[in-house]
Amino acid sequence: MARECMVCKKKPMTGNRISNSRVHTKRRWLPNLQKVRVQMEGGVRRIRVCTRCIRTGKITKSISRMQTDTQSRPLST
Repeated sequence: MARECMVCKKKPMTGNRISNSRVHTKRRWLPNLQKVRVQMEGGVRRIRVCTRCIRTGKITKSISRMQTDTQSRPLST
């Protein structure tokens, strides 16, 4: 569960690293996971989501308190 997208279940892939002498060595490709604050189940949770899910809009990000405070206050002149 450590390196898995909570939305699309994307996991690390395995394959071979092939050197110039054609020696095959095992390697892993890791998904690009980011920790994101997300609105889900009536509250805010911090989950690990891949960047593909963030870009396509499969999640709804929560608004931080700092953003809501600055939006409600008028700008000083």
